[in-house]
Amino acid sequence: RVTFLELMMVKVKNSVTSEEMNVFVRHADFLAVCFQEKCGAVLKLTAAADAEDEEALVAIRLLDVLCEMTSENGQLEHLQAFPGLLETAVDTLRLTHLAGKQAVNIFTATHAGTGQEEISHPAEGFKSHLIRLIGNLCYKNKENQDKV
Repeated sequence: RVTFLELMMVKVKNSVTSEEMNVFVRHADFLAVCFQEKCGAVLKLTAAADAEDEEALVAIRLLDVLCEMTSENGQLEHLQAFPGLLETAVDTLRLTHLAGKQAVNIFTATHAGTGQEEISHPAEGFKSHLIRLIGNLCYKNKENQDKV
């Protein structure tokens, strides 16, 4: 599932035809529902024993794909109106922020003194991607801005 989502993300990042865009829009609802169901699994990653939890890795990749999809105008409006996606993203951001304060913060990227980034955990950058998704869902959408 993770590999499939990574392939999907690569395809979404590259230019797509209008036919492919229609396919992505039809699948956007499914991806949003999957993210809503699985996003809580990422919080389990604060325990060192669960660093390779497949459900959490799927949720991380789902978030990546949703971020890319909401970066495109064709999919943005559809996902902005999706029921509960914004609320789930905001709630998950709150929970990851609290989890990061209570244990080692695996959700925020840390930089080495040499200026090179080292990815040390699969959930690194999760909070920044949540913020990106929230920002995309609020882009030129007064109703969503008011909710946040």
